[in-house]
Amino acid sequence: MISESEFKTQEIVGIAKRMAIAAITAPKGRGRNTIETKIAYGDDLSVIAEKMEEIGKSSEQQFFIRDAGNLRKSDAVLFLATEISPLRLNNCGFCGLNDCDNKSLQQDVPCAFNTIDLGIAIGSAVSIAADSRVDNRIMFSAGKAVEELNIFDEKYKVIIAISLSAESKNIYFDRK
Repeated sequence: MISESEFKTQEIVGIAKRMAIAAITAPKGRGRNTIETKIAYGDDLSVIAEKMEEIGKSSEQQFFIRDAGNLRKSDAVLFLATEISPLRLNNCGFCGLNDCDNKSLQQDVPCAFNTIDLGIAIGSAVSIAADSRVDNRIMFSAGKAVEELNIFDEKYKVIIAISLSAESKNIYFDRK
């Protein structure tokens, strides 16, 4: 027999892998993949939660500290990141700049299409979590902590986390 404590994290990590595949195969502008994924679990969650608490204290944004508590209770977290380099769709100006050449001069301005693609990838990923009956929460805060920890290559500037949990009560529901 296998007990819940023996299989739960392993199964959640497997679901996170399927979520990552759903994100990778989600439709992308021009068919160009600007999405990168990583999965954290175990001791890595404490390291990320500590960084979230540090950011929360230094920026006086309490939700970072609240979310760090949720992250510590999570079984695993899927991180989705996107590049911010322009997609060069005939100088659409959707990012707020006149054209992709001007956007390229603004290294911290994300290409709107890459960000839209990230949103579609997130939707694809959370649909796998929902189909698997795994509680999840999309977190900007954990993504920001991972960015500051330099876990992704520096070309990935927009990072979002999807934390995962399987408990009798959703740990992300009654948050303080």
